Amino acid sequence: MIKEVIIGSVRRATTNLFKKINSEFQETLIEKSSNSQFGDYAVNVAFGLAKELGKSPQIIAQALAGEINKSKPEKIERVEAVGGYVNFFLSVGFIRNQLAEIYKKRDSFGRSNLAKGKKIIVEYSQPNIAKPMHVGHLRTTILGDALANIYETLGYKVIRWNYIGDWGTQFGKLIAAYKLWGDKKEVERDPIPALVGLYVKFHEEIKKHPELDHRGQEEFKKLEDGDKENQKLWRWFKKESLKEFERMYGLLGIKFDLTTGESFFEGDLRPLVSDLMKRGIAEPGEGGAIIIKLDRFDLPPALIRKSDGASLYLTRDIASLKYRIKKYEPEKVLYIVDNGQSLHFQQLAAIAEILEFKLGPEHVRYGLILGENKKKLATREGRAILFEDLVSQAIELAEKIVADKRPDASEKEKTEIARTVALGALKYEILKEHRNSDIVFDWKRMLDFRGNSAPYLQYTYARLSSILARAGRVGRIDFNTLGEVMELSIIKHLINFPDTIADSAKMYLTNNLALYLYELANLTNRFYEKTSIIKDENESRRNARLALISTTASILKSGLGLLGISVLEKI
Repeated sequence: MIKEVIIGSVRRATTNLFKKINSEFQETLIEKSSNSQFGDYAVNVAFGLAKELGKSPQIIAQALAGEINKSKPEKIERVEAVGGYVNFFLSVGFIRNQLAEIYKKRDSFGRSNLAKGKKIIVEYSQPNIAKPMHVGHLRTTILGDALANIYETLGYKVIRWNYIGDWGTQFGKLIAAYKLWGDKKEVERDPIPALVGLYVKFHEEIKKHPELDHRGQEEFKKLEDGDKENQKLWRWFKKESLKEFERMYGLLGIKFDLTTGESFFEGDLRPLVSDLMKRGIAEPGEGGAIIIKLDRFDLPPALIRKSDGASLYLTRDIASLKYRIKKYEPEKVLYIVDNGQSLHFQQLAAIAEILEFKLGPEHVRYGLILGENKKKLATREGRAILFEDLVSQAIELAEKIVADKRPDASEKEKTEIARTVALGALKYEILKEHRNSDIVFDWKRMLDFRGNSAPYLQYTYARLSSILARAGRVGRIDFNTLGEVMELSIIKHLINFPDTIADSAKMYLTNNLALYLYELANLTNRFYEKTSIIKDENESRRNARLALISTTASILKSGLGLLGISVLEKI
């Protein structure tokens, strides 16, 4: 990767010039230049050295540029200092050679064995049994899937983990409701709405018959104690709910390696709490509750058992983290969970440190999905919009657009295009934003074939595929025929693909990859509109340009694939 070459050059120059300076050069100090007159990459290391050396950044940058130019790598044409930045210009020969290498690899370009099979656990989606998945589940599911794809392409053995909410007092209420009013056929026909209806009815009836609350507690106690009838009902509720979840995951092309629930760790909780008490890590709190004090981490006490003896989500997360580390020995455990759970994961990380776990949780947090009014996306009645309804709405809108743009297509083609475009639009809308930002859903923008959207990228891919299909067989290629500014700009952008993937993995981000693909599409569309490709009379240059188009199409497809977005040869 080109960044490694630049890092090496700057480190050597810094050591040669400033032997007494112990400054750690960071890759984050490298920026891709937005203006080609200032090179292809800019390094701002001089600003960090200025304070230590008592010199201006410009003087330091000039010294570094001069030192690097004395023995610059072949890949670098020249190095200049401007405004305190050290600017690197790639050599045209290197750029052309890189295109030849990328063209050979195409679909595999960007893949590496950097991680050498190290394990990483990515936990995402986390729906609750007997409850519908809502719009909030959409973001964790899509973000988690994309990050898992990115880690796999870097050589990690990724364990995709769906950790479902399948335990708690609510199941006592649900079991009680089913025994009172349940209909087996209705649950089998439409599980989630039927189970939600029973749960809602139970709460409505409690207002008139408060004794029902005690009935719910009794049923949960029986479930905890292993009552056969309640265990059977609970397992059935899980089975029917999971069928619905799998249907939604199938529609989105989402897969998991493991699906376990909170109940999996229930048997570990009492021994865990008892051990923490014996070791003096946990202590009694108010009213018989049990807490872990986290004063040294500037955090409030962590409640791990309620005064009524019930465990909490945090207790189960301590048990699950311990289990995952012991069984899988991962390098990281990522939790794709919203910003609202920040304190929970800070407490979990602090407890992991106290217990001397080999590693702590990595909370990959994200913001809200908002409507066009910039309020939480919800129905007119104020209820959360369901996952499935959002997907259905996207497909319905895409069908109207496709019917208008492709009246010549068969019904089968229209359906395939609409579904591919709709699902791509939904995913890209989530992944193009920084994960910490709230997303304002705008259907018109999402499904626009001209803006920063999945349909635009999918259309660009289809357009490039059409060019290649019309061109037919590509003959002998001489990449030395490529040298125009737009051609070199595209190639330099292609070179950045592996670095972009690596940056996504380091920062748990997808917006940088989405931006990379959008910029690549823009560069390529401008090139196509202003350049003769198929009709170019210079056959060598024609072939080289077609190879450039082919390479770009492959990278677009690969990059969108990492985001979980499909492409079509024709839209």
